[in-house]
Amino acid sequence: MNFGPLPSVDAAAVPSEGFVLDVREDDEWAAGHVEGALHIPMSDFVARFGELTEAVEDGRRVHVMCRVGGRSAQVTQYLVRQGVDAVNVDGGMQAWDGAGRPMVTDSGNPAFVL
Repeated sequence: MNFGPLPSVDAAAVPSEGFVLDVREDDEWAAGHVEGALHIPMSDFVARFGELTEAVEDGRRVHVMCRVGGRSAQVTQYLVRQGVDAVNVDGGMQAWDGAGRPMVTDSGNPAFVL
């Protein structure tokens, strides 16, 4: 069954107040992430799906992010099938960093993409 092209957006085009879902693993998240993003590793995603639906019950768009866009594409596909307004961030955190978008760490160390 074909669901059509995957909705995606350039990292530079994500609105600064946009809702970001980061599906990378814990070590990647710790190295650097988008401030205010919701972190649910892809490996935990189905089990923790309720956390996402609660966060976006207002119907806002979910910008799904991983390191380069592969894992996030799979999660975006899943979300779209569940009726969630989700888009894959093309190029992931590498593109985000490349576009000069801000990143933070929980530790206060300089942020980087792992």
